[in-house]
Amino acid sequence: QVQLVESGGGLVQPGGSLRLSCVASGFAFSTSGLSWYRQAPGKERELVAVINTFGDATYYADSVKGRFTISRDNAKNTMYLQMNSLQPADTAVYYCHARTSSRYYWGQGTQVPVSA
Repeated sequence: QVQLVESGGGLVQPGGSLRLSCVASGFAFSTSGLSWYRQAPGKERELVAVINTFGDATYYADSVKGRFTISRDNAKNTMYLQMNSLQPADTAVYYCHARTSSRYYWGQGTQVPVSA
């Protein structure tokens, strides 16, 4: 059974930091492309960051570039998103996404409210 389980979300004040984790099971994690998406209230889901299978190439949306860092640990089947200098505009449900050669999978999401 395929599972992507996010954790690490929660209320944070503007300027604060959080580290999200996504633990995977049931598919070939180490050969999968991985991404983080987010969906703010009333908005469409948007791509936040992408990391390749080896972890040596990344992409970031302009809105998070320089503040967020995506990483992966293939030995632990885990992906991370380090989020610094959080702003109210970062408030959203954050989802991890995995793409294999033939399928893709979503996690259930973790909420990140940024508010004073």
